[in-house]
Amino acid sequence: MYEYISGTVAEAAPTHAVVDAGGVGYYLHISLETFAAVEHAQQAKLWVHQVVREDAQLLYGFATKAERELFRLLIGVSGVGGNTARTILSTYSPRELQGIIAAGNAVLLKNVKGLGLKTAQKIIVELSGKLALSTDLGEGSVPAGADTDEAIAALVMLGFAKSAAEKAVRQAVREQPAAAVEQIVRLALKML
Repeated sequence: MYEYISGTVAEAAPTHAVVDAGGVGYYLHISLETFAAVEHAQQAKLWVHQVVREDAQLLYGFATKAERELFRLLIGVSGVGGNTARTILSTYSPRELQGIIAAGNAVLLKNVKGLGLKTAQKIIVELSGKLALSTDLGEGSVPAGADTDEAIAALVMLGFAKSAAEKAVRQAVREQPAAAVEQIVRLALKML
């Protein structure tokens, strides 16, 4: 029903944002990716997905159409609800998630809090064909899942915590998407 909501950011938290559009405050559930985009903004335009249930009407807001499209694909997988999809998108950017699915890396996807290996495998199986058909999700080339796995493994072997290594590698891949494993590790080391 809603395509987007544009207005003043009345409140922004890691899990939700309130956007004042014409005197009405819309409470939107958001991912960390979207939070980063609206955290310090005074005005925002969030792409919306509305969920109407018997007991609630929920609005999910996204900074980009690509993120919203991935959310819609994720909730289309049996066993993945809105909160699980939002957690996945809080853990990985749309581009990273595409790379994980394209590489078939269920182990990396399973690292999302509350997501088991079977559900991660199901997401990969069901979405790999759909992502191949979609052209609007990419922001350029997709980082290879194997490169990020190797970079994370290298940092863990150097003694860094896995969560810190994953965060640094994600940031390094965002800054230089075409970087080789060695370059990703060097960039990540600078961030740790």
